[in-house]
Amino acid sequence: MMLILRPTALWVSKGRVVFQGRRFSGALPQQDKDHVGESSLRPLYMDVQATTPLDPRVLDSMLPYLVHYYGNPHSRTHAYGWESETAMEKARQQVASLIGADPREIIFTSGATESNNIAIKGVGRFYKSRKKHIITTQTEHKCVLDSCRALEAEGFRVTYLPVKKNGLIDIKELKNAIEPDTSLVSIMTVNNEIGVKQPISDIGDICSSNKVFFHTDAAQAVGKIPLDVSDMKIDLMSISGHKIYGPKGVGAIYVRRRPRVRVEPIQSGGGQERGLRSGTVPTPLVVGLGAACELAQQEMEYDHKRISLLADRLITKIISEIPDVVMNGDPMDRYPGCINLSFAYVEGESLLMALKDVALSSGSACTSASLEPSYVLRAIGTDEDLAHSSIRFGIGRFTTEEEVDYTVNKCIQHVKRLREMSPLWEMVQDGIDLKSIKWTQH
Repeated sequence: MMLILRPTALWVSKGRVVFQGRRFSGALPQQDKDHVGESSLRPLYMDVQATTPLDPRVLDSMLPYLVHYYGNPHSRTHAYGWESETAMEKARQQVASLIGADPREIIFTSGATESNNIAIKGVGRFYKSRKKHIITTQTEHKCVLDSCRALEAEGFRVTYLPVKKNGLIDIKELKNAIEPDTSLVSIMTVNNEIGVKQPISDIGDICSSNKVFFHTDAAQAVGKIPLDVSDMKIDLMSISGHKIYGPKGVGAIYVRRRPRVRVEPIQSGGGQERGLRSGTVPTPLVVGLGAACELAQQEMEYDHKRISLLADRLITKIISEIPDVVMNGDPMDRYPGCINLSFAYVEGESLLMALKDVALSSGSACTSASLEPSYVLRAIGTDEDLAHSSIRFGIGRFTTEEEVDYTVNKCIQHVKRLREMSPLWEMVQDGIDLKSIKWTQH
């Protein structure tokens, strides 16, 4: 068994972080220096939809605010507070620049889950006296679906639009679903399980022409594909730090100012973040989020091209060597770094266990502990046996060609081995149509 040191090109030289040939000024604690230097052999990482590694340049930007500039950014009577406030506002500008927003439209949160809750519950409750209908899709992240269900318990009506077999919505169905009392449409930009990109600009046009607010969960899209909230007519957008090589525990929500979107706060407190999200803003985390957004804006084109090449390499090699592999989701309208494949006649959990030296997932990190097949795959009409055989491959900024090749070779090896153990695969090889068999029930 081969184990790869992760991150692949990270080591420590004289107490400084060195990553892919570049030296960064942030020092590691002694125990971490020892760990990296001697005993940190770990599986290689191919699960970037669950989380991304912290870019060392982001860590570098955060360190001064963890150690030296520790003032509360809301303390406006002394230099400590002013320093932190200046850093916070710079981060707000960096986030806004990435999506074409005004910095005043950026509200810092703890992550995309909180942002989604604020958008759906906050807009829904503010306009509930006049409008109590919300539209979303069956393939949204669980926090969006659960927020909608919470509003249903409060008397709201929610339409859960189906998606086509390729994972994309039917624009005509969206148009037909809008009613006079529809207040909000919430549709994610890039799906976290199958990587499909929804037609966000078309959705924005429909919502704008019908005077309905449009929210998109863009946690898997921000910093990876070009987004402009004005051009796309987006009214609210959810952002996550740890999906774009930033720190965990921080995110943001974009809330349009003109025309103004009104939101009822979902928590009480000191009224920070323009009264929409009370609580002390964690300066080191938002500095990290801002740095991650700035890096994403600078390197998006390069990253996208490189990730596309690696994704093509992975898909081509697997499909050329393994028969009966199904790509879940549209093959064209997708973010290339999220690849969801079903390996017929192989149990996905068995394949994951066999690939123990590669960190992969069988679905969303929030629901993959469940033995039930993915609700996203069920929504696109995937047969239950294929849904159970799915694996999600995540390719990111720091994924290497060697890691892709290693993953592919191991995948080919173990799929063939597991199929050799499968009586169903043997029957298929003998030319038996499994669908024609009348199985005996016990």
